[in-house]
Amino acid sequence: MPKKTLSPTQPVRRPRADATRNRERILEVAKEVFTRVGATASLDEIVRRSGVGSGTLYRHFPTRDALIEAVYRSEVEKLAAAGPRFAASLPPLEALRAWMLLFIDHVAGKMLIVPAMDTVAGGSSRLILGSRDLIRTTFSSLAQRAIDHGDLRYDIDANDLLRALVGIFHTTYEPGWEQTARRLVDILIAGSRPTN
Repeated sequence: MPKKTLSPTQPVRRPRADATRNRERILEVAKEVFTRVGATASLDEIVRRSGVGSGTLYRHFPTRDALIEAVYRSEVEKLAAAGPRFAASLPPLEALRAWMLLFIDHVAGKMLIVPAMDTVAGGSSRLILGSRDLIRTTFSSLAQRAIDHGDLRYDIDANDLLRALVGIFHTTYEPGWEQTARRLVDILIAGSRPTN
């Protein structure tokens, strides 16, 4: 009997709403557990606290590495999705500032889960490198919107602003770095405003 194949006109089925909710709940709980315990966290605890069956966990994430990677990827996707949301609801410069502050929160959260990410093949560096384009695209879009609106100097390069922001994160080993980073965001923006 020939195999049944989808015709080009048949839409790809979207996951059911409950399957999407289960996946998001697993990722939320896994982030908290991996942050608290590390990569050796019990998957049974994640299952129990998520309120799903173990089959549901393994259907979405067949290995521990797949789960850790998905947790990190989900956080990056949330950060990127905030860009268009801020752009739709805030003036250009406020949207850019709000996203930069959210980026600081993202990095602070990432630092807590890095020990678990380091256990994945290729380590945390591979995961972080894989997210760069998404972060760069989101930031560049917001920065360019502020430039086009006249809130930032026209000769500012969005990549230079992003490099300066990322440079702030080299102080994450110091206690209280988040407050310093937030102040530096305002300094960076103020120094990028038009002079006249």
